[in-house]
Amino acid sequence: MAEVIKVSEERLPELRLIGKRYSNQDRDSAGGFGSKWGEWFEKGYFAQLEELGLSPQIDQSPLGFMRSEGEFEYWIGMFFPKDTPVPEGFMSLDLPSGTIGTCWIYGRNDSGELYGMEAHNMCVERILEQGRRIPEHPVVFERYNCPRFTTPDAHGNVILDYCIYLA
Repeated sequence: MAEVIKVSEERLPELRLIGKRYSNQDRDSAGGFGSKWGEWFEKGYFAQLEELGLSPQIDQSPLGFMRSEGEFEYWIGMFFPKDTPVPEGFMSLDLPSGTIGTCWIYGRNDSGELYGMEAHNMCVERILEQGRRIPEHPVVFERYNCPRFTTPDAHGNVILDYCIYLA
């Protein structure tokens, strides 16, 4: 069973999310975006973004970025400094500076327990317990940090960073 093992607060500068935007119509037969992630790895999209240069001031781990201002949006991509040029074939979203609540969710990646509404609600609860405020329509992202997410421990567990912009 997944559990939140750490809750912290981070201040993010103005950022540019560079990636590809998806909607509910792009969900796969399992109801998620796993097939889109497979496409990203098959076609080397992350390698293309890394060619833009990595910034030591920004965690540029792969992201699953979600917001719902009207229609639900799911982005796969990476954060870059705000003025980074967008390569052909990619889209961008400029984000203001802000504070995020970050939960480290510890569990098995292959079970699905790190994802979905149960994981989201667990993080919301833990962030609110610490006296922080979350907007009515929160902007959230899953940050797949290397090595926390990419290297399972002796129990086969990893840590997913689940981040929520705070009010």
